[in-house]
Amino acid sequence: MSDSYSFVKGGKLKLKGSKHKKKKSKKRKHEDDEETPGSSGVDKTDVTLHDGWWTVSKFGQVTGNVCLELAERRYMFAKDNGRLVLGPQREGGPEPEEILTAVKVDDTKVAFKSGYDQYISVDSGNMVVGRSMAIGTKEQWEPVFQEGKMALSGSNGCFLSADEDDDVVCLSKVAGDSEMINIRCNLSLEVDPKAGVPTEERGSLKDAEINYVKKFQSFQDRHLKISSEDKTMLKKARVQGTLHETMLDRREKMKADRYCK
Repeated sequence: MSDSYSFVKGGKLKLKGSKHKKKKSKKRKHEDDEETPGSSGVDKTDVTLHDGWWTVSKFGQVTGNVCLELAERRYMFAKDNGRLVLGPQREGGPEPEEILTAVKVDDTKVAFKSGYDQYISVDSGNMVVGRSMAIGTKEQWEPVFQEGKMALSGSNGCFLSADEDDDVVCLSKVAGDSEMINIRCNLSLEVDPKAGVPTEERGSLKDAEINYVKKFQSFQDRHLKISSEDKTMLKKARVQGTLHETMLDRREKMKADRYCK
């Protein structure tokens, strides 16, 4: 399925009134996205008011059960006919009809599945609906974070918001006040989502390769032997689930593994 997304490339999106800033390096962005959600920077009072649902602040936190808060304690509500509307103001967290499942598509885009097991998308009339059974280009959404605010860009290049009739739409190509929303998650702040990831692989791919070389190299000459080949292969291998085999092949070429023949 990932091949069908390869031609979809999101451009740089600017929020209304934003100022030009120096471009962050891709390496630093990746490290930011991989950070574990924790109590740092989280408003505990806000979390309590929303029954434990906290506001995500980076792409890597958009995972598992989420809800879209379009106004104060008012969440996107899915109806059984596929319509998506702005729900009434809640005393705390969202109702079941307002809870979505976030599915990562690539490094910048996600898809959202409603409780009716259908993905939300933008239709030909720029209405946001939940009627898709699979993820295609129209079901891909790009969260945009800037200066502590967040907006959600749809497949038509417009930002998600609610209109005066409380219908959820994607109409504006500029993210103004109406397009500022919160994605909230109820993943426990005390749970480390990397708990099942080997310690050696919790950093960047470069760090992971160095960690495994240190783990398996015999160190006869007291020098690390790191492959100088392009790390693009490692990125593809991680997606395909063959990272260990690929790194072993690279160590074998360098004769940097005591278990290699």
